[in-house]
Amino acid sequence: MTLTPTTCYSMSTPNDETPLMGSNGKMRYKSRRKNATTPGVDTRRRSQRRPITPAEAEARAATFFADAAAASRAWAERKGRGKGKGKRKAAAAEEKEAPEPQPLPARMARLGPGQGLGCEAAVGSLAPSRSREYKLCSKHTEGKRPLYAIGFNFIDARYYDVFATVGGNRVTTYRGLPDGNLAVLQAYIDADDAQSFYTLSWACDLDGTPLLVAAGSNAVIRVINCATEKLFKSFLGHGDSINEIRTQPLKPSLFISASKDESVRLWNVHTGICILIFAGGGGHRNEVLSVDFHPSDIYRIASCGMDNTVKIWSMKEFWPYVEKSFTWTDLPSKFPTKFVQFPLMTSVVHSNYVDCTRWLGDFILSKSVDNEIVLWEPKIKEQGPGEGSIDVLQKYPVPDCDIWFIKFSCDFHFNQLAIGNREGKIYVWEVQASPPVLITRLSSPQCKMPIRQTAVSFDGSTILACGEDGSIYRWDEVEHQAAKN
Repeated sequence: MTLTPTTCYSMSTPNDETPLMGSNGKMRYKSRRKNATTPGVDTRRRSQRRPITPAEAEARAATFFADAAAASRAWAERKGRGKGKGKRKAAAAEEKEAPEPQPLPARMARLGPGQGLGCEAAVGSLAPSRSREYKLCSKHTEGKRPLYAIGFNFIDARYYDVFATVGGNRVTTYRGLPDGNLAVLQAYIDADDAQSFYTLSWACDLDGTPLLVAAGSNAVIRVINCATEKLFKSFLGHGDSINEIRTQPLKPSLFISASKDESVRLWNVHTGICILIFAGGGGHRNEVLSVDFHPSDIYRIASCGMDNTVKIWSMKEFWPYVEKSFTWTDLPSKFPTKFVQFPLMTSVVHSNYVDCTRWLGDFILSKSVDNEIVLWEPKIKEQGPGEGSIDVLQKYPVPDCDIWFIKFSCDFHFNQLAIGNREGKIYVWEVQASPPVLITRLSSPQCKMPIRQTAVSFDGSTILACGEDGSIYRWDEVEHQAAKN
């Protein structure tokens, strides 16, 4: 079923006569059981430009932060005017300005001797603080096939209210409207009917063109140009299904992919080059489920998977090849792709599959099927690669979250975290409080099936969720002044 698009940032109407190219390869494995609740059971089915330097990348990130803050303020002011509440709404809009990044509490900044793994960590209470209230504003159903990923565009501040979803063989972009509804912008239908997209990430070309990168069961990475609504590139390299894609925030032309083939790959979206493959001697020994770039150390990534480990890798030694990928003019297949076989550190924080990991500064948030998210600090011995220790700082309980492939998300500043569970409930945590503070728990009589992924807006005022029922749920923050009256 093709959705009827509206317009968005110079986007044209999709050409239904030119469908996206599908893979000619066979399916790697058959569809698995649906609606399983047993841990470990899968229910998924231009022109050449010079590369930017790390200094330019940091400057671009700073500009984006300022632009995004201005966009967030403008949105809050429009929202206040639209409801006609006068000065009271203007004051509420002022309160919604994007906050400056706050330092982590002392408890999280450093632990003393003897407070590492095995010692009691700070555990959050499941009694909601109600410091922020949300109401369900809308529900949109795409179809009968599950939606596995949803994400706001944090790469380009002009489109801060634009998000995308993937499920089945479709990639769909939306805009969140001020009245709480959703507007469909574009729908991409892959020609491979057997494709099941599992993941997406926003990226951009060297000239700033917004791109969507999506992948799933057929091991082919699709890159879609959001300005022309056409397939930009297809990347092949992985030997099995792809579980997650993440974009480098300082260099958004780079992205990494995690695969069932036990490897992680670094790609250049502009040239189509696979630069590095993280696999081999010290690599994962089972399916890789999640990856993430360090927010400030451009050389560092983290990965996790079905071998119950979280691995931290460094690209510093291989960075000349990353730079070379921007100026490569020969065929991508002739690029000297390098293997990174040994991580800086391998950590066993969980006793089961680890299906989501994100950096929080130099700390790591990771989630398994044991009904909690763990915040921990890796302590890497620089002179002994592969060695190190960890300090478990605190835990965020998530009841009924004992099936894998449920992923959490955070707002731009990592102030709050949202995660769903297999019962259709969403838990919203204040990330940087110690002990952790549960802000609220969201639920709806309409949503009783597993929430596969959430998306939190730039300032945390909107929370989206998608899952097994093929629907998108939108919750918006209730302004305190309006609630009191």
